[in-house]
Amino acid sequence: MLQIRDFTQSEKVRPEYIKINKSTKICEADDILIARYGASIGKILTGLSGAYNVAIMRTIPNTRKIQKRYLYYYLKSTYFQNKILNVGSRAAQAGFNKEDLAKLEIECPDLSKQESIVSILQKTEFIIKRRKEELINLDNLIKARFVEMFGDIKLNPSKYQMCKIEKLLKSCEAGWSGNGTQRAKKENEVAVLKVSAVTKGYFIPDECKVLDNQKNIKKYIFPEKGDLIFSRANTREMVGATAIIAEDYPDLILPDKLWKIKFKENVNVFYMKYVLSSKCIREQFSAASTGTSGSMFNVSMEKFKSIEVPVAPFELQNQFADFVCAIDKSKVAILKNYSQGGVLSYAN
Repeated sequence: MLQIRDFTQSEKVRPEYIKINKSTKICEADDILIARYGASIGKILTGLSGAYNVAIMRTIPNTRKIQKRYLYYYLKSTYFQNKILNVGSRAAQAGFNKEDLAKLEIECPDLSKQESIVSILQKTEFIIKRRKEELINLDNLIKARFVEMFGDIKLNPSKYQMCKIEKLLKSCEAGWSGNGTQRAKKENEVAVLKVSAVTKGYFIPDECKVLDNQKNIKKYIFPEKGDLIFSRANTREMVGATAIIAEDYPDLILPDKLWKIKFKENVNVFYMKYVLSSKCIREQFSAASTGTSGSMFNVSMEKFKSIEVPVAPFELQNQFADFVCAIDKSKVAILKNYSQGGVLSYAN
């Protein structure tokens, strides 16, 4: 597994090699920016120019000590991202400031070694880009097949029966948000999922925090095969993100921001995922959500259950589900190649 911190003969340095400038409000396209708090905490941004606000830190590397591209990859690494999530000092929400960042150390080999590392990671980045494009094409194929079979959900051209989501649910449970730490989970430990576990539309079990108190779990709701996990809290645009669970995860529990949904026998979970993921339904989730700038937006369970969706004949739903499962097998093959050699270890 390729991790920058593992290279030998490196020098641990503190971020005085990086100038943190929060007073300057204009950034250049080649600047490296770090999101300080909120749902995007730790996200690394580059290629932007113009004004930025206090939610962003601008970094200016001392190029006599550290290459800008090396710094970019280092800040994106899983190792650094895990560290930055656990140094925050903001009380209201997860976040960090200049002083928090100054506490961290950076593995900084000599410049020639940095150049070699950057060369490897640039090649890896190209492979990642190609694999992502393949996955996007497969997702687009599923969406096209859905429209071909059922039409536009908003128009409901086949005049399928409209039904409130509440009538289709066997159960809908919210989890419990215990305090946790972003670190590797040991055997038999229980971790609480983060909202980002479903944000991309598929389940990412590694997006979790290990519970600090393993003995006092107040609500033990874990993902099981066939569940649909629904994000009731996120940015306004991302409220309502969903993922289907392919196997049981008894060592992962849901936070209160994620719901575990089981449907009745007359609806297929794959059909419902793509109904709930459709643009017009996601817009309804967004419109029904509440929140303020700088915080997560939330949709209540009551409002969620009251939204009406079209229910296609069960046989057609199952045909669509078979198509999705066939495509998912192709995705698994791509992801397997994608992760070989630690390709995913540094990617955001």
